[in-house]
Amino acid sequence: MRGTDYQNDKLFSYVRPDSRVPADHPLRTIRRVTDTALTALSPKFASLYSAIGRPSIPPEKLLRALLLQAFYTIRSERQLMEQLNYNLLFRWFVGLSVDEPVWVPTVFSHNRDRLLAGDVAAEFLDAVLNLPEVRGLLSAEHFSVDGTLIQAWASMKSFRRKDGNDQDAGPGRNGERDFHNDRLSNETHASTTDPDARLAKKSKGSEAKLAFTGHLLMENRNGLLVDARLTHSTGTAECEAALDMLGDLPAAARATVGADKAYDTARFVSAARDLRVTPHVAQNITAHRGSTIDGRTTRHDGYRLSQTIRKQIEEANGWIKEVAGLAQTKHRGLARVGWMFTLKALAYNLVRLPKLLPMG
Repeated sequence: MRGTDYQNDKLFSYVRPDSRVPADHPLRTIRRVTDTALTALSPKFASLYSAIGRPSIPPEKLLRALLLQAFYTIRSERQLMEQLNYNLLFRWFVGLSVDEPVWVPTVFSHNRDRLLAGDVAAEFLDAVLNLPEVRGLLSAEHFSVDGTLIQAWASMKSFRRKDGNDQDAGPGRNGERDFHNDRLSNETHASTTDPDARLAKKSKGSEAKLAFTGHLLMENRNGLLVDARLTHSTGTAECEAALDMLGDLPAAARATVGADKAYDTARFVSAARDLRVTPHVAQNITAHRGSTIDGRTTRHDGYRLSQTIRKQIEEANGWIKEVAGLAQTKHRGLARVGWMFTLKALAYNLVRLPKLLPMG
């Protein structure tokens, strides 16, 4: 029997958004973990807001909404607000009832910037990692490190000479510029759009772009990220940031760190050993140089295991850039881009937790 195309325009509904979410949905575990971590951050939030004035967007709801943006590859905060308006799953996760209005995108962005001052993204990451159920998943002895380029929100046309002696651009708002025979360098040039961006390239032979460098530190037991930082793109940024992250690890017994060939330098290997960390880096042997590590390290089974597991950190970099939408940032400035990079790293951890923790 054919059903009737009946248009249901009921004014009232008595269905809770929670009842629409399947009991085994991964967001249930993620919501439970984030709620516990955000409760621990409540004193931090209280210090960032005045006791008087008009109420702002609750920081807990704002951060849950930003996590959804990373989970579901939502390209902008304006589109995020649009989906929050009609998506019951999103409303339930953020904590909005069916009847609550969605925020204006510019108001949402303004309230998000308030959290930059308190470095809330890094503290949110630490709060999740310090939860008892998550702490038991982490290794305290074996780690991996890697860096990746995050393309800046600035075009090459904005990369101008610092002394102002540039060739005049063509007519129009976005006039053409001829870069032929113009030697571009971070020493003599800077972006007028984002002065914190630096000219960098991924490898020899690839094109140079204005970018930042993101750095991740992963524990090797379950592949969770325990630290995330963003720096200027320089030739030594990866090794320097890795040593800073290793130096901030809690004091423990000797540890190991897996890394690719870029970390096979005398300075990194020596400094890591001074930190009581054994560098399990891939050997970079060429016709002009040998490796800074030898058979005393590579002969152990632990070295080969570190080199196998450390490749998982490439998955984290790929997820942050492609799924979470940070292949090219839509923000400017080292502080703001770094804040978003850390939040995307947290989102990567949260996506993995439903497979590692009991459902619910």
